Amino acid sequence: MPARASRAARPAPAAASGHASRGGGTTAIARAVPPAPTAPAISPADLGFFSTLCGAGSLSAAARELGVSTAAVSKHLSQMEARLGAALLTRTTRRMSLTSEGELYLEHARRILGAIDDLQELMGASGATVTGLLRVNATLGFGRTHIAPLISSFARQYPQLEVQLQLSVNPPPLHEDAFDVCIRFGPPPDARVIAKRIAPNRRLLCASPAYLAANGTPRTPAELAAHRCIGIRQGEEAYGLWRLSARRGRKTVTESVKTRGALTTNDGEIAVNWALDGHGILMRAEWDIARYLASGRLVAVLPEWATPDADIYAVYPQRSQGTARVRLFVEHLIQGLGGKKR
Repeated sequence: MPARASRAARPAPAAASGHASRGGGTTAIARAVPPAPTAPAISPADLGFFSTLCGAGSLSAAARELGVSTAAVSKHLSQMEARLGAALLTRTTRRMSLTSEGELYLEHARRILGAIDDLQELMGASGATVTGLLRVNATLGFGRTHIAPLISSFARQYPQLEVQLQLSVNPPPLHEDAFDVCIRFGPPPDARVIAKRIAPNRRLLCASPAYLAANGTPRTPAELAAHRCIGIRQGEEAYGLWRLSARRGRKTVTESVKTRGALTTNDGEIAVNWALDGHGILMRAEWDIARYLASGRLVAVLPEWATPDADIYAVYPQRSQGTARVRLFVEHLIQGLGGKKR
């Protein structure tokens, strides 16, 4: 079989030259050489690493949390920035801060990590175990006094869950994806989120017996204008404008009073202490002053007049309503606050 022998003897294409012999001549053979594999600019491990780093606040703190050296954290960050072609953090010897690219990266990283946790729970991969990260926001005074203890008991019940509590003077914008659950006073004016009422609440006017003894007790809302009132700058409410309503037969009468006073703060606990010290009349949530009203250290003013709705709500995005950690935490809040004496 000469033909078969002739083909078998034919030399293989030369790898180095890229040419093959055919009938005494040469014919170029085009060969596709696959490009060398490159590392992706963003990997899932990078998302978790950067979220942990920013949450820790420093390279050394992140190293302790991750169980590696500070040099390893710095190297990982440098490799991430090199692949992205952008600086994520501005680092000095004492502090670090996010660049605009870093803020964008962190926002999306936390959103993606949260979505992964949500999917894991929705698919039932966690079974009876609640895991992942739960980010909670609450106001300073109420969060410190009431929400923090409930998070403590919730964390004991679900030890594999990570919970982050941030307290702030004003609630964060609802369109931002910075938190899984926000505790707010009054229903939110945004239908794109879910608001679950977790406890009733009223705002009451009060003052110390010493202040009322020295300055008299107002009998109508209009008389408040002649009194020293303690101001609180919080949320989106109009500062210094108190709206009071009362039933008059079948009608509800509402009066708005522009108050004045020498003391103003953005911290409710400080305002309560000023009222206890006799500095004026205060409008404050019943949750914050009930014990002082019961003991007589504060006295209700114009108790027959009601203030705008201030019930307590747990607010969370619609995508979170099916996740176990959010659902169980909200139920925990309802049970804890519902059975708690103010």
